[in-house]
Amino acid sequence: MRPEFVDANIFIRFITKDDPVKAEKCFRLFQEAERKKVLLVTTKSILAEVVHILSSKALYALPPKKIKELLEPVIMLRGWQMKWKKEFLLALEIYVGKNIDFEDALAAAAMQVQNIETIYSYDRHFDRLSWVKRIEP
Repeated sequence: MRPEFVDANIFIRFITKDDPVKAEKCFRLFQEAERKKVLLVTTKSILAEVVHILSSKALYALPPKKIKELLEPVIMLRGWQMKWKKEFLLALEIYVGKNIDFEDALAAAAMQVQNIETIYSYDRHFDRLSWVKRIEP
């Protein structure tokens, strides 16, 4: 089975249900993935875009915990081809638990998966992570 790519707007329509017709079609697509009738792929950057849109005060203004609750079950579907699924789910945990921008949570999750302890950054919120040593160049 050849993989098929999923763009950010598919996640947005499914999660927000702001267009009921499109939301239903997206729901059916994700059901097909769960039944392994389709193989879906996306990128971390697409999912970061989804988090950004859902958290945007100008758009949906969802808090991190709600975003995690809505997005995590979709990512857990069996029909995804994602080698980095555990890393992404860890990033959601960091995003919710440590009040860190999602893109930085992705970086922290990548560091943890790769057993990297040091980051060069001026972003002090990395100091909230006990396992990260932040260095300013």
